[in-house]
Amino acid sequence: MSQIHPTALISPSATIDETAVIGPYCIVGDEVTIGAHTTLHRHVVVTKLTRIGKHNQIYQFASVGEDPQDLKYDGERTWLEIGDHNTIREACTLHRGTAQDKNLTKIGNHNLLMVNTHIAHDCLIGNHNVVANNVGIAGHVIIGNHTIIGGNSGIHQFCRVDDYSLVGGASLILKDVAAFTMVSGNPAHVHGLNIEGMRRKKWSQHTIDTLRQAYNTIFRSGLTTLQALKILEEELVTKEPKIQLLIDSLQHSQRGVVR
Repeated sequence: MSQIHPTALISPSATIDETAVIGPYCIVGDEVTIGAHTTLHRHVVVTKLTRIGKHNQIYQFASVGEDPQDLKYDGERTWLEIGDHNTIREACTLHRGTAQDKNLTKIGNHNLLMVNTHIAHDCLIGNHNVVANNVGIAGHVIIGNHTIIGGNSGIHQFCRVDDYSLVGGASLILKDVAAFTMVSGNPAHVHGLNIEGMRRKKWSQHTIDTLRQAYNTIFRSGLTTLQALKILEEELVTKEPKIQLLIDSLQHSQRGVVR
């Protein structure tokens, strides 16, 4: 049997794994699925139409799977999906998608969402990200993998924050953040590579030096984006395959990258 506190309110249409823990005064709504070894600690609301995976920890006053804050939303059946091994701290708000996009907000695995994080409708969040206190992520944003978003930052709708990048605290992100870069400010500007993050992952000096060369080609050489891409594709990516992530950042950007 699931460990469900007697004060919790559970919809008859919810599916809760027998190893999940539902703490005092939690509310689990219609068509919610909660996977193995996930814990809702206390006073958590999972509104409806939400799939939560395994080994997640969700803390008090989190609002999970609520209707999107979009004036076009008209009660459509849209979803929130949360993967495995995520930590969702106090007062986070995670909203479902909209019919105007893919009907889905999706959060991957091994993410830490600190106190009062807001993830709006239709966002796609990857794996191994750290989102610090009071970050606001607007609708349709894509966050890659292994990123860090500093506290009190805001990310404009439809922006991308690509893999291994770092956003400094209290930053305003109005354009896409390229992979591996470190940006901060209001509005944000690029300040270099996330070298400390690379060192913590024990990347080789060769990898770091080659990424630095690619960064300088894009951001410090005065070349156009097309000219920089040609150098990355023809000269550098064969030396270091991770440079493909930088190439993808430039090629996939719809808003231009933070410079």
